[in-house]
Amino acid sequence: MKILANDGVSQTGINALEAAGFTVITTKVAQEQLSNYINDNDISVLLVRSATTARKELIDSCPSLKIIGRGGVGMDNIDVEYAREKGLHVINTPAASSASVAELVFAHLYGGVRFLFDANRNMPLEGESKFKVLKKSYASGRELRGKTLGVIGFGRIGQEVAKIALGCGMKVIYSDSYVEKTTIKLPFYDGQEVSFNLAHQDKKVVLNEADFITLHVPAQKEYVIGKDEIKEMKDGAGLINAARGGVIDELALLDALEANKLSFAALDVFENEPTPAIKVLMNGKLSLSPHIGAATKEAQDRIGTELADQIISILK
Repeated sequence: MKILANDGVSQTGINALEAAGFTVITTKVAQEQLSNYINDNDISVLLVRSATTARKELIDSCPSLKIIGRGGVGMDNIDVEYAREKGLHVINTPAASSASVAELVFAHLYGGVRFLFDANRNMPLEGESKFKVLKKSYASGRELRGKTLGVIGFGRIGQEVAKIALGCGMKVIYSDSYVEKTTIKLPFYDGQEVSFNLAHQDKKVVLNEADFITLHVPAQKEYVIGKDEIKEMKDGAGLINAARGGVIDELALLDALEANKLSFAALDVFENEPTPAIKVLMNGKLSLSPHIGAATKEAQDRIGTELADQIISILK
């Protein structure tokens, strides 16, 4: 059987699949040519990430497909229910990239409270001529220890973020109506472990009390954070989105940054991805990355292995 990994897959995943007798093709096929390629090459499994979509039209036109796999968590680029109604297996890797996304959240968070995202822009330009001026500009940084992190969406990734926050000495509050109570276990390198019992808070409580807020929710029809929600946040708070583009109203966010309602924000995902708005890209109070939350070697290895295990289990 042939597998098309149209958005790529790790070598560990390829090795596992080939050892099980599958042929893995990593040719990148343009979206408009995808159905023809699948049919011409008798593809049984289509693996995608965020670049390729698998909608109703593709599913209907490709009778050879048995599995559609998403390397990652969200499956909003796949018509999941329709595919399953047509008898296809739809799989993803919900646990594989959680730690990588959580670490990126804290990379942005540390960079935000110490102005690193802005310093890295300005030091090459003015570090030699205005060193003391820049030093004074970045002299009002904040520590994370003792601050409150609000997490909206407390699934696997939200809980991984909470672990890092707790390890940093932060208080964690969260809002997620599907997770009323949970115990966060924080393991250490030497086998010791500390447990924290947390409970769901109303979203308004999280907005009112958190010094920093991070979003970990699936794609939504409406904004999770818009103008009204930002009004509820603390003055000088920070906001981070490494979940899905469109869950934050970017225009409201820019207004809040310009009015100093928020001290900084960080975006790894965008409303107009893959062509983010110029006003977003050029705002000096935004820490930006190009949707790389899961883009670590370790996460990609886990994703490849997890996909391979599921495919082998289904087809072998």
